[in-house]
Amino acid sequence: MPHPSSRLPRRRFALLFLAALGLSGCGKAGRETVVEKATRDGILIMGNAAEPKGFDPHIVSGVLENNIISALFEGLVTGHPSDDGVALPGVAETWEPNEDASEWTFHLRENAVWSDGQPLTTEDFLFSFERLLTPSLASDYSFMLYYIKGAEAFHTGKTTDFSTVGVSAPDAHTLVVKLNGPLPFLPEITKHYTWFPVPKHIVLKYGTIGEPFTNWTKPGHIVSNGPFLLKSWRINDHVEVEKNPTYWDAATVSLKGIRFLPIINSYTETRMFYNGQLHLTYTLAPEMIAHAKKKAPENVRTELYLGTYFIRCNVDSKAFADPRVRIAFSLAFDQQSIIDNVTLGNQKPAAGIVPPFGEYTAPDPEVAVTFDPEKARALLAEAGYPDGKGLPDIEFLTTDQDSAKALAEALQAMWKRHLGVTVKIKQMEWTSYLSTMFDQKYDLAAGGWIGDYLDPLTFLDMWIKDGGNNRTGWSSEEFQGLLDQAGQTGDPAERYRLLRQAEAVFLRERPVLPIYWYTRNFLISKDVRGWDSLILDNHPYKFIRLEPTH
Repeated sequence: MPHPSSRLPRRRFALLFLAALGLSGCGKAGRETVVEKATRDGILIMGNAAEPKGFDPHIVSGVLENNIISALFEGLVTGHPSDDGVALPGVAETWEPNEDASEWTFHLRENAVWSDGQPLTTEDFLFSFERLLTPSLASDYSFMLYYIKGAEAFHTGKTTDFSTVGVSAPDAHTLVVKLNGPLPFLPEITKHYTWFPVPKHIVLKYGTIGEPFTNWTKPGHIVSNGPFLLKSWRINDHVEVEKNPTYWDAATVSLKGIRFLPIINSYTETRMFYNGQLHLTYTLAPEMIAHAKKKAPENVRTELYLGTYFIRCNVDSKAFADPRVRIAFSLAFDQQSIIDNVTLGNQKPAAGIVPPFGEYTAPDPEVAVTFDPEKARALLAEAGYPDGKGLPDIEFLTTDQDSAKALAEALQAMWKRHLGVTVKIKQMEWTSYLSTMFDQKYDLAAGGWIGDYLDPLTFLDMWIKDGGNNRTGWSSEEFQGLLDQAGQTGDPAERYRLLRQAEAVFLRERPVLPIYWYTRNFLISKDVRGWDSLILDNHPYKFIRLEPTH
């Protein structure tokens, strides 16, 4: 819970907070802590930021929902516990591409079953693909299947014949996927939960194929195929999963269960960790990072995280219809100052929407995001709003986390100082924030994107016209054409060149304002083993184990 002495400066409060805790890492002498008992019982307890929107892989779109869904469901392949970009067998035992990787064949294991004992076959995958692409389901992530031939045409209603989509099943355990062009990293994409199968017989028991938010994922109804089963969901208290005895690789699963706690306040989460109530935090309050590293470095992790924090602009609003206004707002905040004084997590100023990794580099200087308040004021005046005069009222939507408020207030102050613009901050709890942002009922909205797979496309293809996670109202035929060209290109260097061109188009229009490239800062108990650094932070729970260190 927030400390009642809210008038204390945030950094001073954090230091006093940690000093009061003593950073002991355990409870009072002679008493067994919650974590010590949970370690004995094989139950991993972890913070998960907020209440999840749900557990339907075709409906949700957030990281905190993914944390739970990846325990309940498994796709064609699964991730490696310590190596980024390595695919291990999941529901598929083996897979292979054709000569140019435009067609893939997956061979499903015959011992894959749903948690109710029903066989899991290619029929479930075909049903799942059709369901995700059914327009009435209104999935925000339907574009994740647009790599498949005919998928976009079916989803956009150009055809209602699903047989035109490039997925087929010669038999119950062979799945063939035909793509629009070469895609050598398709197995990486299938790690994402939108590619997970859902149980046809259970989904249809509680609704139709295109009906969203039915009761099939409720406790007592849900049937899954992952290493864990849903045990209980108590709103604003916890989600708990337990080991799935029918999982094909149950012998590998060490944990008996996982308890996810929706802790919004990072100070509360830190207190719970040091009081022995959590094995793992979702985050670490920025003001606490340096102090925690000094006092208890064995519990602190700072890791690279393939993601970008940004602000969406609603280009359909009066204030941000003009790209000059959007770019002016982008030029008017000091990214490095935000990192040094607010986020404090060793993040990097985002020069573009795609973090640099592998052979993909940051954008060229002429389009890169920079801090230039003089140019910002000139652009705002050119757009007809000198010193911000005449701009419509602007509201900045963000979540109700304390760190989100601190960042919003820093941006608010910079826009006032450099542009003369007054921006009102509106905080909402997670599910309300998502609904408001998805409905595009905002002017500016805090946001972020964590890569779904290790390729620049995961940061670019979400901005296609009417994309479920776009939610800015922005689109560009030039941008989309470059993505299409890249999708038909087998040469890696040429493909990256086209993607960089697409990013340049995006940055010249700037429907979102990139702020920083992420790092992950969190606390972890020494009892947790096998939680290795992964740039996508997707940790396969089947490989995690608990061993007491006391």
